[in-house]
Amino acid sequence: MARRATMVGLIWLLTACGTLSPGGYYKEDGPPRRDAVDVASISDAIPRHEPLSNTGNDPYTVDGKTYYPRKDARGYRERGIASWYGRMFHGRRTSSGEPFDMYAMTAAHPTLPLPSYVRVRNLRNRKEVVVRVNDRGPFLHDRLIDLSYASAHKLGLVATGTGLVEVSAVMPGDVSETTRHAPPLVEHARPAPELYVQVGAFSRRENADRLHKRLQESAYGPVLVQQARVGGVRIHRLRIGPIATVDEADRVAARLRRRGYDPRIIID
Repeated sequence: MARRATMVGLIWLLTACGTLSPGGYYKEDGPPRRDAVDVASISDAIPRHEPLSNTGNDPYTVDGKTYYPRKDARGYRERGIASWYGRMFHGRRTSSGEPFDMYAMTAAHPTLPLPSYVRVRNLRNRKEVVVRVNDRGPFLHDRLIDLSYASAHKLGLVATGTGLVEVSAVMPGDVSETTRHAPPLVEHARPAPELYVQVGAFSRRENADRLHKRLQESAYGPVLVQQARVGGVRIHRLRIGPIATVDEADRVAARLRRRGYDPRIIID
């Protein structure tokens, strides 16, 4: 079973290595040539108790990195970049063994249990959807979640191909019929999300300053050293940004990787 999960991940990886189109999806993929259904009328997924899938829940390895799927989604919340997939995968088998339906409210995630349910909020326009996670991916470009075409459409992400999102677990009983159709909450107190490329985190300030000087001379953009506490330990994070778009963050990260760094695209 673990070998099968690994092979599923490798298929995803090889497929995702193509050239990106102007819309952000891979050139062989994209929206349907003509919608077979009214996407706006598709309802959110309704969380329900389900047994774990027989496939897709064991540890697996993609491109040298091993992923350890969670057994329980409870309490999960993370911010990151969402991408989406559509007609190229329509009808293909997902990691859970189910056929992929680009018109279903589903998503792929590297480690959440299959199946599980999450609320995805577009941090730019505050639109929200509830989706069922039934697939593995994405594995490239620091993406957090891969949405079905219908889910991305309802979040306003189809045209851009990617978006800044917050993903949080939803358990059965958390979503009522009333809340499913209520307008999303607007968090006026929270600042707009900002995109950065983090190059490293150091316990010693002088190490961060040394790399800071080298990166400034390479004209990657504004380079910041930010202090934070992790587990009671003070660290110095070296970040480039804020960066205006996901595409630009991808380009900066790619340049850094070519120079031997291991950058991460993050939202703060």
